[in-house]
Amino acid sequence: MKEKRKPGFGAAMLPILVMAFVLGIGFGKFRLSVEVLLLVCSFFTVLLGLFYGTTWNEIADAVSEKIGKSFMAIFIFVFVGMIIGTWMLSGTIPMLIYYGLKLLNPQLFLISAFVITVIVSVCTGTSFGSVGTVGLALIGVAQGLGVNLPAAAGAIISGAYFGDKMSPLSDTTNLAPVAAGTTLFEHIRHMFYTTVPAALVCLVVYFIAGRTGMVVSSVDASAANEMTEGLASIYHFNVFLLIPLVVVLVGSAMGKPTIPVMFTASVLAGVLAIVFQGATVAKVISAAYSGFSLSMLGIDPETVTGSIKTLVERGGMTSMMATVLKVLCAFLFAGAMSAAGFMNAILEKLKTFVHSDGTLILVTVISVLIIALIVGNAYIPILMGGELFSESFKERNLAPQNLSRTLEDAGTCSIPLVPWSAGGAYMSGTLGVSTFAYAPWAIFCYAGFCFAVLWGFTGFGIKKLNKDK
Repeated sequence: MKEKRKPGFGAAMLPILVMAFVLGIGFGKFRLSVEVLLLVCSFFTVLLGLFYGTTWNEIADAVSEKIGKSFMAIFIFVFVGMIIGTWMLSGTIPMLIYYGLKLLNPQLFLISAFVITVIVSVCTGTSFGSVGTVGLALIGVAQGLGVNLPAAAGAIISGAYFGDKMSPLSDTTNLAPVAAGTTLFEHIRHMFYTTVPAALVCLVVYFIAGRTGMVVSSVDASAANEMTEGLASIYHFNVFLLIPLVVVLVGSAMGKPTIPVMFTASVLAGVLAIVFQGATVAKVISAAYSGFSLSMLGIDPETVTGSIKTLVERGGMTSMMATVLKVLCAFLFAGAMSAAGFMNAILEKLKTFVHSDGTLILVTVISVLIIALIVGNAYIPILMGGELFSESFKERNLAPQNLSRTLEDAGTCSIPLVPWSAGGAYMSGTLGVSTFAYAPWAIFCYAGFCFAVLWGFTGFGIKKLNKDK
């Protein structure tokens, strides 16, 4: 049996550099499958680990351990798909979007764009879906008015990533607490310390920008009106459709288990779809499994505008399988890094810069940002950040919520600022504004980790570890 050797910092960084090259060329240039590229990087890491004396059984055990600890969070992804499909069928999400569009204020376009996308993204848990639907409508209105497009795009993206970070329906919101070792609702509650100040900064900057003449005095909201009229013609809106949302919000506030809360909200949405939208039990089950389609309500998709069709036709358990696959591939990489000692080698180097709670959070933010810049993906920075720093946070008597919050602040929200990432490419291509142009206006995407570092040095919003618990 080959003797196991301790890798140095250079060897430990080699898998990350290989990943940067493989993903940068494979996905960035040729748009190859991220999952396959992740497996290529993972098996390179496995081979390097074997070279240093790590056995395949050790790597397999490390991967199994990580998947085992994360199984319930991975299962939550399936319920996220279920809840989106049933809420679309019931009209819960479309009604929230409908009234969100009604909030459009002609005098405060940037603030309105931010608030509307916040509402939509919190309800849907997806930045891509929010930008691809109401974001498109808002950027079209901005273009017709002559509003500064980079500013409009930045406000839209900021609002979209508010929900991607805070919504219990978001995949990264479920992944970060797993990586750090805390629970979903504890994680969400603790994120308010950095999320609320970041949102307030956005509102102040967008208000000042609007008052200085960036937004014209009147708005031709034809695109928004077309969407609201289309939604009203499809669904029968009423206050009872808010019941599933109330269940999720109350369950979140009370710290109830995530899966039972989501399943209850899905069942209630199915009942509401039958009562108010004329759906059948079979259609409710179909929406939960494969996602909602307009034909379930007896509507010909060809008669509906493309933006509305894109808005509502999604969800379902099967829609989350790609996300689950990415996470599993990332776990193989993280497990190999951990079993071979590469994580420890990197951690030992980084820990030399940690002398206080503030420097620990600062080093965590910098490390996660570097990984995000390299791989252009939110999952790997969150997983690797949790792997690298969970023990360091415990050693400094810091609750894991501090780490999970920092992983979201730096890992999730920085992705649309990376031009070669999937998020950056999607936002730029969808809104028609380059990443470098909208980046200064996407204030929410970097204000969060700035506040995380600030609170780390001041001690505000830092939760200490409850050793008895």
